[in-house]
Amino acid sequence: MSNLETAPQARVCGGRDDVSAEPVRELLTGKLVPLGESTVVRRLLPNLGRRMVGAWCFVDHYGPDDIEREPGMQVAPHPHTGLQTVSWLHDGEVTHRDSLGSLATVRPRELGLMTAGRAIAHSEQSPREHGPRLHGAQLWVALPEAHRRIDPHFEHYTALPEVTAPGLHATVILGELDGSRSPGGVYSPLVGADLTLAAGTSARLPVDPDFEYAVLTMSGAAEVDGVRVEPGSLLYLGCGRRELPLRADLDSSVLLLGGEPFEEKIVMWWNFVARTHEDITQAREDWMNGDRFGTVHGYDGPSIPAPELPGTRLKPRGRTR
Repeated sequence: MSNLETAPQARVCGGRDDVSAEPVRELLTGKLVPLGESTVVRRLLPNLGRRMVGAWCFVDHYGPDDIEREPGMQVAPHPHTGLQTVSWLHDGEVTHRDSLGSLATVRPRELGLMTAGRAIAHSEQSPREHGPRLHGAQLWVALPEAHRRIDPHFEHYTALPEVTAPGLHATVILGELDGSRSPGGVYSPLVGADLTLAAGTSARLPVDPDFEYAVLTMSGAAEVDGVRVEPGSLLYLGCGRRELPLRADLDSSVLLLGGEPFEEKIVMWWNFVARTHEDITQAREDWMNGDRFGTVHGYDGPSIPAPELPGTRLKPRGRTR
């Protein structure tokens, strides 16, 4: 998954200074951004009002799109450093190739988890023979300093743990929820879960008061802590809750994202998560020179060149603007 903006903004995120210790209800709308040849996403993180939720630092929501007569997702090889990518689908299939030689087709409710570490390149494509719809989310998790240069690797899980209650079904994508833990590797305290709510459901989900949380509605129209969250919008919830009230008048599905507030400040530009302007400059130079990131074999087409760097050095701006 990639940030394909041709003039990406450089952002410094993280730190606990702007994290509310009490519950909040901050509704965020996304920015429409083209992804590859034919996909448009709603970019919800980083947002004008919010840059991170725990270690989650990038959230795109796309679809549902009719791709029956379209190529679907077509994202050419591109680089990543210092982060993990999470591919999560409700409809469709996406084939992942990377410079380690990994090849996997990720399907609905399967976890495709790529840990970039010091450097990796990958591509993402809808298969040539694919279903009529494409709907999902693409997310990044920032790696803490102690792990951001680890060896890159890819994990694919076709079965994940589940949590159920009357009218509620949760699939644990990453981390732990209500005693069930995902097999996906994580490097900071966090959680990601897909929650399906049947029409007429009213439930209270146990959560960790030390985590900050946000909820993205994928479909339907869920009410989260009394706030109606339409598809493609993100409700930031802050910290301090032990349970989260959920309600749905229609069949609905939401993604719950949370984690301990990320203490370190990160520099995020294009597809790189680093700590300094110099880190970003070196990563861009290495990608353009064909160093460090390796080659993605099996993709028919050229790699994506890096945009030009901004003319000024990065300035810390914290978690919110």
